[in-house]
Amino acid sequence: MPIFTPARRWQPPYYGFKREKPSRRALAATERVIKGALFGCRMCGNCLLQETAFICSMECPKGARNGPCGGSTSEHCYVDPTRPCIWYKIYERAEKLGRSEKLLEVLPPLDWDKVGTETWGDVWEQMRKVGVKKFFGGILSKETRHTAWESVFEPVRQPDWWQGDAVYHAPTYNEPISELERRLKAGEFVVTAEVAPPLTSATKKLCTNVNLVKPYVAAINFTDSPSATARMSSWACSIMALQNGAEPVMQIAARDRTRVGLQSEVLGATALGVKNILCLSGDNARMGPSPMSRLDVIDIDSIQMLWILRRMRDEGKYLDGREMKFPPKMFLGAAASPYASEPRFQAIREQKKVNAGAQFFQTNLVFDADRLDIWLNELAKRDVLDKVYILIGITPIKSLKMAKYMNNEVPGITIPDPLIKRLENAGDKVEEEGVQIALELIEKVKTKPGVNGIHLMAVGWEEIVPRIVREAGLLPVGFVEPPAMPKEPAKEKKLKLEPAAVPVVAPTVSTN
Repeated sequence: MPIFTPARRWQPPYYGFKREKPSRRALAATERVIKGALFGCRMCGNCLLQETAFICSMECPKGARNGPCGGSTSEHCYVDPTRPCIWYKIYERAEKLGRSEKLLEVLPPLDWDKVGTETWGDVWEQMRKVGVKKFFGGILSKETRHTAWESVFEPVRQPDWWQGDAVYHAPTYNEPISELERRLKAGEFVVTAEVAPPLTSATKKLCTNVNLVKPYVAAINFTDSPSATARMSSWACSIMALQNGAEPVMQIAARDRTRVGLQSEVLGATALGVKNILCLSGDNARMGPSPMSRLDVIDIDSIQMLWILRRMRDEGKYLDGREMKFPPKMFLGAAASPYASEPRFQAIREQKKVNAGAQFFQTNLVFDADRLDIWLNELAKRDVLDKVYILIGITPIKSLKMAKYMNNEVPGITIPDPLIKRLENAGDKVEEEGVQIALELIEKVKTKPGVNGIHLMAVGWEEIVPRIVREAGLLPVGFVEPPAMPKEPAKEKKLKLEPAAVPVVAPTVSTN
């Protein structure tokens, strides 16, 4: 167990991919031994200890370098329940040390050319550039200590290709990019909804659900392999939505992307008409089926995704510094978790996302409207509410089993006991009770300051969306009653003729 990091080292330290000079190898070996014992150092070559309250963020099994995931709790890490959530510990210690604001700086992804090498040599080289005498003279004075310290350490942790900071970057454009953004800017209380991507290559049901939902919502979300389980890609579903006259929100999970893949995929999607991008870190493979894929390091996290995409849009630059003549245009969103961890900690995380580039939030599912106020108040203290549009996640619970699963198994979601009791008492009318609970929650949250809309997650129950929107009084401005959806004729079961000794059997009918 490291002395200063409150968890055992998640994985062994890295070793360099290239052969360094003997002096650099000796320095790396020394750093590996000393920092390993003190901090559980993994030799990432991009040390951020001063920004993370001297707890190594590489102890996070997800490899998140900019804050906790949506499943963060004070009890344990959901990827490895035998360990504490390392980012909860970072936030806790930073608060005690009065260093919480340090956590707002948008930190870079790993530079794999440096992974496995030492950082001390970089610090020494930067100190020589500043002037060793000037540096030590500066840190001896209280007035100049911070400036002197940052003159050496900021260039080390913020390379020229990244240039992260802790301030808000407003969009550089004025006219709305998407219809969703237009409605939000116009002050409308909007509704977005999820349509589940299909499990096969068949798209008939997908298109039917898109056409069913689109008159009632401002945009339709398509998830990106939730629960680390493969489905049709959000990218493909978004294009299908555009072909059916609906505006998509393309979700994109960092779990399955490299920094190169992210940039190229978003360029392609925006060229084909996708204008709303929701950046997520993604559910860990721990939640997915066997065989389990790699758990430890994601190339980029959701905050880094936002930073990269915002700079592509507003500065016309790739991550590597190349300039583009025609930058992509997109309305950037992110997920928010009102009930994960402590609200004051989550507010730091949410502010960091807004600073990086998030223009709208779609929250995790909300089942306790009163507790939502605590999170909103923490955002208000950080002057965030006037910089981002917030859409509250609501779902109609279809069964008691579904409610218990979400409450017990899904990180970041809590269903109060009274609601569980109502569903238990509903018996065979549990679906109707779930709809009524959703309507009550919408009524409570839609008048809260800082709330700009509702994000309906029907979880495969898309046909309930029109009813909920109607009964909640949230029909969009200029709503036109859609024609009744034609009912498909019942399929006749074809009987297969068999010899007399064999009973007649009806074949399976595909529902896709």
